[in-house]
Amino acid sequence: MSAPTLTPRRPAGLAERIALSAATTRGAHLSTEDFHTWLDGRRRAHTFRVDRVPFGALDGWSFEEHSGNLVHRSGRFFTVEGLHVVEEAGPYGDGPYQSWHQPVIKQPEVGILGILAKEFDGVLHFLMQAKMEPGNRNLLQLSPTVQATRSNYTKAHRGGDVKYIEYFTDPGHGTVVADALQSEHGAWFFRKSNRNMIVETTGEVPLLDDFCWLTLGQIGELLHQDNVVNMDARTVLSCVPHQDTAPGALLSDVRLLSWFTGERSRHDVRARRVPLRELPGWKRGEETIEHEEGRHFKVVAVSVQAGNREVARWTQPLIEPVGLGVTAFLTRAFDGVPHYLVHARVEGGFLDTVELAPTVQYTPGNYAHLPAGERPLFLDQVLGADPSRIRYEAVHSEEGGRFLNAESRYLLVEADEEQAPADPPPGYAWATAAQLTSLTRHGHYLNVQARTLLACLNAQAVHAR
Repeated sequence: MSAPTLTPRRPAGLAERIALSAATTRGAHLSTEDFHTWLDGRRRAHTFRVDRVPFGALDGWSFEEHSGNLVHRSGRFFTVEGLHVVEEAGPYGDGPYQSWHQPVIKQPEVGILGILAKEFDGVLHFLMQAKMEPGNRNLLQLSPTVQATRSNYTKAHRGGDVKYIEYFTDPGHGTVVADALQSEHGAWFFRKSNRNMIVETTGEVPLLDDFCWLTLGQIGELLHQDNVVNMDARTVLSCVPHQDTAPGALLSDVRLLSWFTGERSRHDVRARRVPLRELPGWKRGEETIEHEEGRHFKVVAVSVQAGNREVARWTQPLIEPVGLGVTAFLTRAFDGVPHYLVHARVEGGFLDTVELAPTVQYTPGNYAHLPAGERPLFLDQVLGADPSRIRYEAVHSEEGGRFLNAESRYLLVEADEEQAPADPPPGYAWATAAQLTSLTRHGHYLNVQARTLLACLNAQAVHAR
């Protein structure tokens, strides 16, 4: 028997190839200038329609008699349930206390978000899909090659095949570039994760009508535009291996991880599912479940028609936020190295107390009734930022398969010592983009909003301005 052969821990030259793709803004197959013509053609090629309906018009969905939970008759897909969260911050759970109730989506299955990569003319390109999601305000956006729940690719819905799924379920079809379980929105999902994958192939790939090859640089250009690159694509792109040319960081990797572990340890978060019918502060009508004060979000129902989906017609519940979100990193350069102020944020649906979030991640309307001193830290600095300090800005949709018209204004805002001190308040720390990218190799470190901004950095969208 021959001796085992050692394998390099990291593929040689991969980071450099990624950097070349990020620097290349002219693709081998489709120019960025022609992209919207192509996307409009895909929109005209299919019939898309989304209508709001009362809960009573949902096909296969109903409120359980004993719990009031909104469930599908198959027992698959997802449920809308109640959640009660109690959170205390302190070394022994003896700090500030808060408690709240809310509806939440429970979807235990792990989906696949996968992007296929292939080299053309010496440059890595990524296979992207024009995919309709019922919650997107403009319906059709750029998604990963594969964006499928387990119910989708195992055909629990009795629909068509998920295109290109074999590249992500069969190891023989390519080389794995990135693969990690990442959380979804902890404010609206209960402990939901998806497998984020990038796979490179050298073989021939048939190009289907709703798909196109783009370089990372082209995607970076599209990330400057509102509601073009969807959330699922952004979270996968955040996992792209990033070339680190910085001489160091304000905190060493060990100190950053130690700080984060301390943040997880000092928060005592107890989240338990409760019957939807028993949520104090929430009321259910014929068409919505909403907060009594009109804030936060609603649960609504829609009827959907989509000509290019695995199932052409269906109905489902969606969560609809109240107002446009604002999500931002404050950024400073220390010794010439850009750093980003991360927040150890508690959300009721997280698997493990806190994840690293942007500096600011709020819907301002939910805090408009509060005096300035009681609003979240750094929110007013971002809302009042001088335009000359904004390094990146675009409106992006959140997950369109479960959320209706959920949009956030994403920003990177330059700050100074007075606005964001080098020694930040408790719960905040400075990190480089390379440090954050290294954490995406592992699950449940960065939340989905932080990964969106990291994807913009990795695709050089910020530096392209």
